[in-house]
Amino acid sequence: MSNRQKGICCLVASAFGFAAMAFFVRLCDEVGAPVNTFQKSLFRNLIAFAIAAVVFAREPARELPKNARAWALLVARSVAGCIGIFGNFYALSRINIGEAMTLNKTAPFFAVLFAGLFLRERVTRRQLAGLVAAFAGALLVMKPGFQGAATFATVCALGGGLGAGVAYTCVRELGILRVNGALIVLFFSAFSTLASLPFFIAAPDPMTTRQVLVMVGAGCAAAVGQFGVTAAYRFAPPHEIAVFDYTNVIFTALFGFSFFAQVPDALSVAGFAVIVAAAVLSSRPPA
Repeated sequence: MSNRQKGICCLVASAFGFAAMAFFVRLCDEVGAPVNTFQKSLFRNLIAFAIAAVVFAREPARELPKNARAWALLVARSVAGCIGIFGNFYALSRINIGEAMTLNKTAPFFAVLFAGLFLRERVTRRQLAGLVAAFAGALLVMKPGFQGAATFATVCALGGGLGAGVAYTCVRELGILRVNGALIVLFFSAFSTLASLPFFIAAPDPMTTRQVLVMVGAGCAAAVGQFGVTAAYRFAPPHEIAVFDYTNVIFTALFGFSFFAQVPDALSVAGFAVIVAAAVLSSRPPA
């Protein structure tokens, strides 16, 4: 296999991991009483932290960053990532998981925008057009003004994509600074666990054994997603393979249809198609 093919396989595996995580997060409320967003986040991040700690401990080079900018970026990445998780998990419990994850997948477009603004990376006209098209697709999924109480959940899902986009921009610069990838995952997992802990202590929701096992599954699936995407971009540059991350939309929709009988309406399907098409067009190299 070529490096590009290896990168594609890792990215598709990552997309499946994050889709499985979304499935488990939603399933948690189906097998018992509803569990709050922060408690779900705590379980997800504790499992990811344990896995990242093992991986980091096995790394031959475990040096910590010596520069203040790297530490500031680690904190910024973690704050933005927490916002992304909280927004996404809240939405997953209240709207179709396919819609929630599609809105979360606006993150790459936000990453392009913020990389252009803060890292001075060149943003092409095609990428700008992709940003506009993706936002239009998100509006089709959100249907603002027509969904009542669900509107807040869709806004949270889009906010989750925004937070993830900022986080990806920070990760991009951390990579330029040669910060260890396992350390980035470990720091974020620890930070988000601590951020969720006070909410859990203040108002814990009782969980059944089945719910605990389901959330362990969510944490393992999230770890597959995180490490899969890290490995993918070691094999190939983003512009060659990033579009395959949108297989997540297909996997998540299949989970929603197969296990929760969630059938997206016509406008949502149109929104899915627009976002994926925008990703394909904006990821193509210039002629």
